[in-house]
Amino acid sequence: MSTTLEETLAQVGPRLRRIRTQREVSLSALSEATGISKSTLSRLESGQRRPSLELLLPIAQAHQVPLDELVGAPDVGDPRVRCKPVVRNGRTVIPLTTQPGPLQAWKSIIPAEQNEPRPITHEGYEWMYVLSGRVRLVVADHDLILGPGEAAEFDTRLPHWFGPAGSAPVEVLNLFGRQGERVHVRAKPRPRAGK
Repeated sequence: MSTTLEETLAQVGPRLRRIRTQREVSLSALSEATGISKSTLSRLESGQRRPSLELLLPIAQAHQVPLDELVGAPDVGDPRVRCKPVVRNGRTVIPLTTQPGPLQAWKSIIPAEQNEPRPITHEGYEWMYVLSGRVRLVVADHDLILGPGEAAEFDTRLPHWFGPAGSAPVEVLNLFGRQGERVHVRAKPRPRAGK
């Protein structure tokens, strides 16, 4: 077990005692409120008994405190993703996921001069969302133009390419998953005018 976990568990007993004494609750009263024996509560507070969820939940309820307060859960870290742009094949790629996993996300900035289709194939499934510019997407026999706010998904085993449709750079969000992984869109698109 990691040192951090051991240190956290070692602090539970003193924290339990401090919370109980601050509330001026006796071991007998806490035992009655929780259904946990006085001796078990005493051993928990002295560190002689390892804390478990079955013991901590009734104590948290009796004291009306969140379980986090009893165990001293670590503060949640900074939620920002620290992105380091990388230039690959002339395109700026900014990873948006830092953990390995079945789905990876990144933002691509594609310069205007990369507008000549060069289809490739590889294992996987890709979903893309256009942030800015007009994107030309070639997938097998399909040759499409997508604008800001439009999305596409395709099997990457099919020959595919995407890049600027005009003389301006484009920005897209990409999600890529191994073969068979598909994005599950929960929102329905708005109907277009005139349809």
